[in-house]
Amino acid sequence: MTDGKRRKGLAAASALLGGVLVLSACSGSDAETSGGGDRTSQAEADAAAAKESSEAQIKITPDDGSDNASINNSAGVTVSKGTLTEVKMTATDGTEVSGQISSDKTSWKPTGQLERATTYKLTATAQDSEGRAAHENASFTTVSPKNSFIGTFTPDDGKTVGVGMPVSINFDKEITDKAAVQKGITVNTTSGQEVACHWFSTQRMDCRPEDYWQEGATVTLKLALDGVEGAEGVYGVQQKTVSFKIGRNQVSYVDAKTKQMKVTQDGKTVKTIPISAGSPENKTYEGQMVISEKYKETRMDGSTVGFTDDDGKGEYDIKDVPHAMRLSTSGTFIHGNYWGKGIFGSANTSHGCVGLADAKGADDPNTPGAWFYDNSIVGDVVVVQNTGDKTIAPDNGLNGWNMDWAQWKAGSAV
Repeated sequence: MTDGKRRKGLAAASALLGGVLVLSACSGSDAETSGGGDRTSQAEADAAAAKESSEAQIKITPDDGSDNASINNSAGVTVSKGTLTEVKMTATDGTEVSGQISSDKTSWKPTGQLERATTYKLTATAQDSEGRAAHENASFTTVSPKNSFIGTFTPDDGKTVGVGMPVSINFDKEITDKAAVQKGITVNTTSGQEVACHWFSTQRMDCRPEDYWQEGATVTLKLALDGVEGAEGVYGVQQKTVSFKIGRNQVSYVDAKTKQMKVTQDGKTVKTIPISAGSPENKTYEGQMVISEKYKETRMDGSTVGFTDDDGKGEYDIKDVPHAMRLSTSGTFIHGNYWGKGIFGSANTSHGCVGLADAKGADDPNTPGAWFYDNSIVGDVVVVQNTGDKTIAPDNGLNGWNMDWAQWKAGSAV
């Protein structure tokens, strides 16, 4: 072969080889660009596949990747143009969350409250009218304790309490936006009495009417705090409604001068009981006090309330005080006394409590201490008079009745 023929042959081979390389390296071709052939572009293929997929549209809330989600209302699944066939929700530790698909099969919600600071995964399946399946997945994290607050309230749901029982709410975080939080809390009574709330601090709010609750009324507390920002970056998580009933109207009057207690119901005296109040050195607070706790027997140690001797030991330590009922946070009780002899009705000898004659072991129902305990309930009022001491602070226990109505309402944030 001559050199000229050789060069022409190599050129032809090179051109052929180049053509093969072009065809194998690209999805397109001269035929495609020129309108020849029946290949379909990827976009057209995707569109065709989508056209054949399910019409069901699943929506999971909160959005995938969300954090600080509510433990009450966040989780949910809805579907349009279809019906739900399966929903599964699990925590990071694999614990499955129970839930229920609605009767029309278009939504799903958990049946219980979620945990704080927990990541959950939701998987949902639905089908359209032609039975074609659609799937959706999402995960989210609920609000952490650090970024949330709760309110511990008293009294508990379903309780029957005395006419002096306020609604008292203690928050586990300092509340800086008191108005926002208070707007999320409502207290209503079937008696129709106006109820006002008063902030004692950034962590405590009490609510009461101007006068004692009316006997037989039902009081309802509603906490709609879910998502309410109580402080910067700190959100409420509670969504709760509780109710309690007001029992008979019992108010007892302790007179430290006469050393007698008059127990009244509906304004009528039902019993008079001799008492022993605080000594001249340790006077009992005066004022309206509400029974907040009851103990058939309890220990009273003077060192816990500041009554100590030179060695730092309590001036008294009685481990079986009978029929004790708390009147203040600082340690004022009205209780049975089995160790005092001849003092009831004649001498004030206590460290500030109000004592009634009782029996050791709290097992004699015929003593004055046992009678008063058995005929008292949490929320009853004990009014202490003529002790010569100052009036108890309104926030020392559940004793907001010692603040007049104008002052009380002035402590509202709304």
